[in-house]
Amino acid sequence: MINICLASDNNYAKYLSVTAASILANAKKEDDICFYILDGGIEEDNKNKILSLKEIKNCEINFIKIDDNLFENYKKVKTHSYITLAAYYRLKLSELLPFVDKIIYFDCDIIVNSSLDELFGTDLNGFALGGVLDISKRKTAKNPTYINSGMIVFNLEYIRKNNIEEEFLNYTKENIDKIKTGDQEIINEVLKGGRIKVLDDSWNVQSSNFIGRSSYMKNPNVVHYISKNKPWHFGSFSYHKFLWFKYLELTPWKLKEEEKDYWYKKNKIMSVLLYLKHRPFFFLRPGFYKAFYYTYIYPLISGD
Repeated sequence: MINICLASDNNYAKYLSVTAASILANAKKEDDICFYILDGGIEEDNKNKILSLKEIKNCEINFIKIDDNLFENYKKVKTHSYITLAAYYRLKLSELLPFVDKIIYFDCDIIVNSSLDELFGTDLNGFALGGVLDISKRKTAKNPTYINSGMIVFNLEYIRKNNIEEEFLNYTKENIDKIKTGDQEIINEVLKGGRIKVLDDSWNVQSSNFIGRSSYMKNPNVVHYISKNKPWHFGSFSYHKFLWFKYLELTPWKLKEEEKDYWYKKNKIMSVLLYLKHRPFFFLRPGFYKAFYYTYIYPLISGD
């Protein structure tokens, strides 16, 4: 059984659905998938739409109703406006899912391009969790195991035995006015020093635009849309945004025929125009040539 956790309020039900659809579409025939959806107020109609994803591949889908009162202390954290309370649900997974010992957590701005069998099989003996290094070189320079919290393999058994959730809460209370990046900062600060296992980059390629990617690999296992401007925003810069639309088509929210011209052709044109407006001198940045080389030239040379 491959246990997967997603968290959402009603506003993000559609995006959660795309993440789940991508997981099911890329699962092996023998993969036994079990979803635990942390429900922060998903309406019944949207729950039924999510349940309909079983048509892609038979799986188990469980909705875990969340009592927001459990997160009173996390409500006080003043950080980026786009970080919702649902982001903090992962900090109480061992309590919310007392019958689960290991689980993969995904944010809802992620799509999966491969089976998760290998990822779920990660050996976490002696570690609280496993994740991929964050794209920020500044953060990883200070903390060599500073991971991005959008994809985490949690060792919930270890977390329970070592009272890690209590450590998360205590750190939050003691640093309530200092926390800048929400749950991610809490996880990394509490677990730094040997309790985080760093995983291969392919399991969380953090992507915002052509230059702004944590890896330029051709076929990432997981794509994480890290910018504020998500692929579902018209004119998004995201290099990988049309992968998101590929999996949207597998959900009850798929585009109507009359919407496709707007979201495919016009959206692509607007993306270019907005990028030129906001990054007019992109060709002067060394990062552009690095991205170009590893995206188009290196695969030809290496045969990948």
